[in-house]
Amino acid sequence: MIAGLNQELKDRFDIHFKDQSLLDEAFTQASYVNEHPHQGLKFYERIEFLGDAVMQLVVSNYIFRRYPAMPQGRLTRLRAAMVNEQSFASFARECHFDQYIRLGRGEEKAQARQRDSLLCDIFESFIGALYMDQGLDKVVEFVTTVVFPKLDEGRFDEFFDHKTELQELVQKNGPVDIDYRLLDEEGPDNDRAFKVAVYVDDKLLGEGHGHSKKHAEQNAARHALENLK
Repeated sequence: MIAGLNQELKDRFDIHFKDQSLLDEAFTQASYVNEHPHQGLKFYERIEFLGDAVMQLVVSNYIFRRYPAMPQGRLTRLRAAMVNEQSFASFARECHFDQYIRLGRGEEKAQARQRDSLLCDIFESFIGALYMDQGLDKVVEFVTTVVFPKLDEGRFDEFFDHKTELQELVQKNGPVDIDYRLLDEEGPDNDRAFKVAVYVDDKLLGEGHGHSKKHAEQNAARHALENLK
């Protein structure tokens, strides 16, 4: 099981653990240890504690630098949305970590490997193990691949109002005309895709895609803000 994890980490993320015992510990639940008392195994809880702290730091540093105008309150709420049980469980599933957890027979029968709380713990423990094995830079590299792209995909868009931010920025020296234009619309009714461009005084500043006009407009505004900044 752990051998398969090693191969997947190598193939997908170019991660090669130097200390295999750290990875073993990170993916071992207490129930498995209790069923194998003579193997001298450790389970993930201590490394999870470290991984939680590392993720708080890595995500805080990233959003602090990426959104220099975002006030402290919104930064805190955004971090809370990214660093929580539901998000970490989702990331763990996307990385196929659920397939490699070592569980006791009772927990396996109870389908514990699909439990959000356990998957969150495993994701944090993996981060802690990776930090101990290869340092902060490798953790940042992994999180940049797995977590941060979700911001661009719109997973946390409820914490942003790019259209208002763009309006405040371009109108700070006086009124301007802001126009969102629908460029394309395709797909079936239950899965429409929209492409929108935003113009300021007839000058193209950004384009965005989304599964609703509102989402596409927000992405166009975000693109415009990135171009302006």
